[in-house]
Amino acid sequence: MIIVMKPTHQSDEDIQRVTRRLEQMGYRVHISKGTERTVIGAIGDETLLQSQPIDGFPGVERVVPILKPYKLASRDFQPENSLIDVKGAVFGGTAVQMIAGPCSVEDRGMVLELAHAVKETGAKFLRGGAFKPRTSPYAFQGLGEEGLEYLAEAREQTGLRVVTELMDAQDLPAVMKYTDVIQIGARNMQNFRLLTAVGKVRKPVLLKRGLSATITEFLLAAEYIMSEGNREIILCERGIRTFETSTRNTLDISAVPLLKELTHLPIIVDPSHATGKWSLVEPLARAGVAAGADGIMIEVHARPEMALCDGPQALKPKRFASLMQDLKQIARVVGREM
Repeated sequence: MIIVMKPTHQSDEDIQRVTRRLEQMGYRVHISKGTERTVIGAIGDETLLQSQPIDGFPGVERVVPILKPYKLASRDFQPENSLIDVKGAVFGGTAVQMIAGPCSVEDRGMVLELAHAVKETGAKFLRGGAFKPRTSPYAFQGLGEEGLEYLAEAREQTGLRVVTELMDAQDLPAVMKYTDVIQIGARNMQNFRLLTAVGKVRKPVLLKRGLSATITEFLLAAEYIMSEGNREIILCERGIRTFETSTRNTLDISAVPLLKELTHLPIIVDPSHATGKWSLVEPLARAGVAAGADGIMIEVHARPEMALCDGPQALKPKRFASLMQDLKQIARVVGREM
């Protein structure tokens, strides 16, 4: 349920009065102040407001039920786009942000080399996994905190913001120390304890869609994080599992405009994990920008044939630089910038 306050006849006292009453009734209250009006979200048993109406309180314009199972992530709750500001680089505004780097942090020299190459193209974010969720227990699992230290050093040298994956809540303090954006991978999209843990911190979260998750399940995962207080969430479409075996996954490009209709949260596209083939990454990255994505995540590696993780889907730095020029042109055509 949302309580829409009057655009011109409300006061802070009116908002506080409504908030206090909702909390007395047992609701969890979330306040969203837009450019024109304030909306108060009341999460709890909606039948209480039927027996104890609140629409007669001063400053209240109307009370509207949110029919969707996700409340805080819904555009019903917040019509305006959420702007996620990561040290001056904003997701959800006019800019299309680029996140690029290796799948996993393999050694110090490799990370620093790629960070400088990514920086030269105009990208603002460096990705790299220090903890890697692998299907096989015998595959490279990442360097752990040592890898985080290399990412932090790359940030110091280049000014790039760091995006890295969190797999276990026990590693949250270390990841919080070294990263600028916490990534929750596809395999952990419904790890509800992990979602709850990142919901309690104040750092942007990049939430990837699960391999077989519906759009509603995806947004409910975001709702878990938001319900704990952290509203700085960036959604990521990274391909879903279908009957097709010619690609690793199937990139659901329609999810981008659909999510734009359903939620105020920004959405980015990861064509690297969607396809598993470097030759398909470029056209799908272009499609992502054209479809309205707020960012693109691409894997880049100087020697993909030697990569310890997902080498076949990585672009070499020169090819990535060329793609960046293409994406900048497409962004201008659709009224965006990179």
